[in-house]
Amino acid sequence: QVQLVESGGGLVQAGGSLNLSCVASGRTFSSYGMGWFRHAPGKQREFVAAISGRDTTTNSADSVKGRFTISRDNAKNTVYLQINSLEPEDTAVYYCAARQFFTLTYIRPSDYTYWGQGTQVTVSS
Repeated sequence: QVQLVESGGGLVQAGGSLNLSCVASGRTFSSYGMGWFRHAPGKQREFVAAISGRDTTTNSADSVKGRFTISRDNAKNTVYLQINSLEPEDTAVYYCAARQFFTLTYIRPSDYTYWGQGTQVTVSS
């Protein structure tokens, strides 16, 4: 069982930046691939970015490439999402997710086993 706790969301003006964090419980964090998703009102949950466990290769949605960066620190059981040049369209609840036996092809919410409670990001214009 893995428990995930996100933090770092908030209200920010367009053009600003945020660094979201997700801390995982357990002693085998590096064996889990991690993903970030977002869920905006009236829309489906959307893949944002993912990172593998040990070699830390990454994948991200085309819509966020160049603005969002996923990273992880296995010593701290933490995955990060650095978000730059925020736009009002980025307003959503951001969730981190985890699964074992990971590949970077896993971009659907149903591909992930464990989820955090989410952190709200609101971007004002």
